[in-house]
Amino acid sequence: MRTSKYLITTSKETPSDADTVSHQLMLRAGLIRKLSSGLYTWLPLGHRTLQKLTKIIRESMDETGAMELLMPVVQPSQLWKETDRWTKMGPELLRFKDRNSRDFCLGPTHEEVITDLVRDEINSYRQLPATLYQIQTKFRDEIRPRFGVMRSREFIMKDAYSFHLDQECLDQTYEVMSQTYSSILDRLQLDYRIVDADSGNIGGSASHEFHVLADSGEDEIVFSNASDYAANVELAKGTVPKSPSPQSPNSPEIVETPSIKTITDLCSHLSVERDRCVKTIIVQGCDQDGVRNGSLITLVIRGDQTINETKAEKLEDVASPLTKATEEEIERVFGCVPGYLGPLATDVKIYADPTAVELTNFTCGANINDKHIKNANWNLPSTTDLKPHYDDIVDIRRACEGDLSPDGKGTLSKQRGIEVGHIFQLGKKYSSSMNATALDKNGKGIILSMGCYGVGVTRLIAACIEQKHDEKGIVWPAIIAPFLLVIIQVDGHKSEQVIEISEKLYNSAKELDIDVLLDDRDRKTSPGAKFADSELIGIPHRFVVSPRAIADGALEYKERNTNEKTLKTVNECVQLINDIAKQ
Repeated sequence: MRTSKYLITTSKETPSDADTVSHQLMLRAGLIRKLSSGLYTWLPLGHRTLQKLTKIIRESMDETGAMELLMPVVQPSQLWKETDRWTKMGPELLRFKDRNSRDFCLGPTHEEVITDLVRDEINSYRQLPATLYQIQTKFRDEIRPRFGVMRSREFIMKDAYSFHLDQECLDQTYEVMSQTYSSILDRLQLDYRIVDADSGNIGGSASHEFHVLADSGEDEIVFSNASDYAANVELAKGTVPKSPSPQSPNSPEIVETPSIKTITDLCSHLSVERDRCVKTIIVQGCDQDGVRNGSLITLVIRGDQTINETKAEKLEDVASPLTKATEEEIERVFGCVPGYLGPLATDVKIYADPTAVELTNFTCGANINDKHIKNANWNLPSTTDLKPHYDDIVDIRRACEGDLSPDGKGTLSKQRGIEVGHIFQLGKKYSSSMNATALDKNGKGIILSMGCYGVGVTRLIAACIEQKHDEKGIVWPAIIAPFLLVIIQVDGHKSEQVIEISEKLYNSAKELDIDVLLDDRDRKTSPGAKFADSELIGIPHRFVVSPRAIADGALEYKERNTNEKTLKTVNECVQLINDIAKQ
């Protein structure tokens, strides 16, 4: 490809509305252009990288025996109503009506569509297990699209779905897919972690995310410094390394704490440590179907710890999303305002975190305005009617850096990650509600078990840039660079030899099927601008052909990954091109 005939639209200026490095560099390097909020056009350079990444993913999936298909972006509402997700899915699901007033949506995912297909096409154990996948456009009506293609409304995803007669078979495919995703990220030379994760709206049991480590990541992950344990902070478990030493129970005492409503003010007023206090949070409850029913639930945690909302939402009688009770509800049920609440026996169910339960002689609210209890102890006789109590002990604490790893190996570190892949064991969540069955060897109809495996293709490109860049621009893994080699002509209008040698190298690369770019732009484009463009775009290998280099008998070669420059004869350059072709 010749630069003079290729659409390259680089920019020196950093866009003011681009917050992340990947968004800035993708715009500056001319990979994408914004059409509207969360909608991007992929320009030729970006599309080349997109196609190369898609090829890697397709090859990796095909090696597992998965079969590629393509499903519609537009999906009818009746399928979503079968799984009850038409109403449960939030405003991210873009719904619309066709000319006949029938309800449709733009697909954010395809569990319903694939299950509908399989229940019609697969009916025997002889056709199983089966894994079907597609690489296709998705749409989620994000409330606040940001970070370029990292969180856009329209994006490209590889989503795969597997079908099985039993759990053992599902487990095997799940492990294969985990290894496949790891191999893809390994080929891209990325630093990543596989973490335990929440299944979210997709549902199911086992769930793991693949996170590329980057400071700009939206997710916090924790991992052991001495083992393979890693988890999204939403689910991470850990043990506080230094819990307060148990003490012999003292007599409880109600103390005056006028206008003291925060842990910080309480500790200062009573000269106590945060880890000797408990926090009491009142949230809204629900019935066994998850429907809010006006009930309240009490959550208790040690004063220096933080509630993990995702863990709390998983409690069967806690409404999701987690919602704190209003001040009016608290006053009506407990007789005090927030700030003076304590885990005291009432008709309201109390869940206490282990960090709170192990405390003795702690300080908590007295459920009386302007009063707290000092030297409170759990379920012990008290001289007051205000006896601290809990109904169940559950882990509702947000894991922290420095916690002991739950596997007993090392301590937890915390880092930000970009989620680029997510695998789920869906079980029978969708197949049961949509009646997807197949006959086993005995002729018995079995509801199929399902797995779901997604890779955010466009997001993965942004994640690569977040991890692989420098002050000059993108540093692509060679396997997905838009061009592998650039040959830059300097003062070609002054020297026929410059044209001759650069054409020779260019043709040598083309003959070996190397993606090569010949920068043959005329004298209006300075050598410095050509160099800057090649570095901004991130082309891994560069030759500079100039009159001075020819006179000295050696051309300049630069490797983008190391930014090292060396001098090579023309014959050595030809040999290097052969070496590049073998990589």
